[in-house]
Amino acid sequence: MNCRRCDQKAVIHMRQHKLALCAEHYLEWIPEQTERFIKKYGMFTRDEKILVAVSGGKDSLSLWDILARLGYQADGLYLGLGIDAGISYSHESQRLTEKFASEHNLKLHVVDIEKEYGKSIPVLADISYRGHGRPCAVCGLAKRHEMNRIARDFGYDVLATGHNLDDEAAVLFGNTLKWVGDYILRQGPVLPGTDGLARKVKPLCRFYEREMTAYAIARGIEYIYEECPFADGSQSIFHKEALNQLETARPGTKLIFYLSFLEAKNNGNLFVEKSAGQSQLHPCLKCGQPTSAPGLCSFCRMIEKAENPT
Repeated sequence: MNCRRCDQKAVIHMRQHKLALCAEHYLEWIPEQTERFIKKYGMFTRDEKILVAVSGGKDSLSLWDILARLGYQADGLYLGLGIDAGISYSHESQRLTEKFASEHNLKLHVVDIEKEYGKSIPVLADISYRGHGRPCAVCGLAKRHEMNRIARDFGYDVLATGHNLDDEAAVLFGNTLKWVGDYILRQGPVLPGTDGLARKVKPLCRFYEREMTAYAIARGIEYIYEECPFADGSQSIFHKEALNQLETARPGTKLIFYLSFLEAKNNGNLFVEKSAGQSQLHPCLKCGQPTSAPGLCSFCRMIEKAENPT
């Protein structure tokens, strides 16, 4: 199969778009489409400072690469979570992230959770009241807190993450199965900022995971291949596998599912409502970040519990 834009052999065939491209034109197409999505959803402008959450994986490093190629003011943030589980996962992901930043002359913030707060994510999961052996819950809480803290403290206008279409469709699928109204209504390419909370955007939300893999390989981006060791058996993996079966039988299913949701949400046609009596936000007494909890936010309560387990 030949490239749609030239006679060269295609390196990728995107059945959902009925489009095949060679390596050169594929590396042009991905940034072109990313720019289109940024403008379509009003994610940010060229005058704004962007903080990209990078994990050492293909999606976040590719996003950082794309934004830099497009000329945006994009710096990176790597969070050291202390997740090794016998494969040095955090160490290797940090090495690859720092290598990428150095090779491309990009600014990278590195925050080590254990050095900052005295405990790694696995340890916090074992001893905190939130964890109960579930590190994913603690990890998500810590990442949200620290990403917002760095964005606030260093004056960034927006926080960008590398969530792709497979990620977004899986989350939407899981929340729809449980009909979690609040989470469904919050999902989208842009989560507007509020006082003390950074605007969050997902420029890759309409790209399939395989498309981002192809981009990273074509660009020569070295990334960590291993999944987080705690992701094994997670619901998100199960939901992705279920959607993959639908996608194989009907190419474009994930994209149609996600875009139809966004259209229904935009037109006010979602049959879900926000929970009544939404709590008012106020600053956490310790870190100052907005929280609906009395006194301390969930993250600071977790750290306090870890420091005083008795």
